[in-house]
Amino acid sequence: MNDRPTAEELLRAVEHFLETEVVPHLEGVRRFHARVAANVTAMVARELETEDVHDRGQWQRLGVLLGDVGPLPASRGERRAGLAERNAALVDRIRSGDADAGRFRAELLAHLRETCDEKLDVSRPPRQRAGG
Repeated sequence: MNDRPTAEELLRAVEHFLETEVVPHLEGVRRFHARVAANVTAMVARELETEDVHDRGQWQRLGVLLGDVGPLPASRGERRAGLAERNAALVDRIRSGDADAGRFRAELLAHLRETCDEKLDVSRPPRQRAGG
């Protein structure tokens, strides 16, 4: 484990620098590209900041839907592979018609809404800044 500054802190510092020191001094396409770079930096920071809780929530929701109470894998790579496997299994259930009606459908829709909200938490653009 690395000490401070953390990856999130470094990304937030770059975002702040771009927004406060670079963007205000540029015009046109260069200003737009600097703002895009600041937004990408912010998105990566938000993903790192929320990844553990989002992965845990998705793992648990998929576990309920699929009847698989296995523990969340410890490493990031294993979590990603496990989530991909669970999502593939969910796709199979949807294709088989399990989500066409009933309780499974309602639980699936709740899971999809929550997952979508989590993804939007990461990708949402920051509020418009003054002077921008």
